[in-house]
Amino acid sequence: MEKKNNWITSLPAVFLLAMLSCFLWGSATPSIKIGYQMFGIDSSETLDIILFAGIRFFLAGILVILFQSVATKKFIKPEKGSIPSIFKLALAQTIIQYFCFYVGLAHTSGVTGTIISGASGFFSILLASLLFKYEKLTGAKILGCVLGLGGIIIMNVTPGEATAFSFTFLGEGLVLLSTVSLAISGIIVKKYSRRFNVVMLSGYQFIFGGLVMIIVSLILGGRISLTPHLSAYILMLYMALISAVAYSVWGTLLKYNDVSKVTIFSFMTPLFGVLLSAIFLGEKDEAIQLNKLLSLILVCLGIYIVNRKHKEKAIS
Repeated sequence: MEKKNNWITSLPAVFLLAMLSCFLWGSATPSIKIGYQMFGIDSSETLDIILFAGIRFFLAGILVILFQSVATKKFIKPEKGSIPSIFKLALAQTIIQYFCFYVGLAHTSGVTGTIISGASGFFSILLASLLFKYEKLTGAKILGCVLGLGGIIIMNVTPGEATAFSFTFLGEGLVLLSTVSLAISGIIVKKYSRRFNVVMLSGYQFIFGGLVMIIVSLILGGRISLTPHLSAYILMLYMALISAVAYSVWGTLLKYNDVSKVTIFSFMTPLFGVLLSAIFLGEKDEAIQLNKLLSLILVCLGIYIVNRKHKEKAIS
């Protein structure tokens, strides 16, 4: 590990940067809902939603490359030999993940979708430990993930109401596939960042992935209405910045840290989503509930358990 980058492996740096990414991703929840209203998108029209997302990610990629080019005072182009890596990353992180997520979400409940998608940190740690062998799987990591996932489940179950869970391939199956795809993308970022600039990878995978989503959705009939309101385009720019900043920061953290140390924070994203939805969408009654507080406690406890210093044998 490079000495000049030791600061980014410290717990305070990981905490602040990971929380920044999760806060930005959490703010996407109310932003997307408001964006649908501004652009006249029906939440049941999957192709329109994919087109909307494709435009957002394509713009995010442009912003990443633009900012990095200005910062380094030279145009950032794909590094030699990086094109296959960019395509593979775009396939996992943008194309497969969001196609499966949006189609799956249209065929399942929001509660079930949120719970399944909240398991990405759990899958990331399992894949990094058992399949890719980047780190050891310990009891603390498993316990931390179980607490985090338990927090997401409790957050999405309304007290006093029965919640029905079912499983179909078009619904829960595709949401689960999108979650696994997201977890794999994090592992791919860690692998490819050893050879290539992680910000360059993030920018160009967004450009390619967003472009594929735009083209496919347009061919299949996806449409978005233009609006005369400047605020709608400012919101679109903000949503692009969410992806540009959050994924670039997250990718940099994964490059210099164990996957488990970073991805355990992903359980905070739904909690930020609930809090920010309460503020911007007026959903205060849903946010101020005992189960939300208990969920926060469990997620924070899980983060602490995974990141505290301890000596423990790996699970074979």
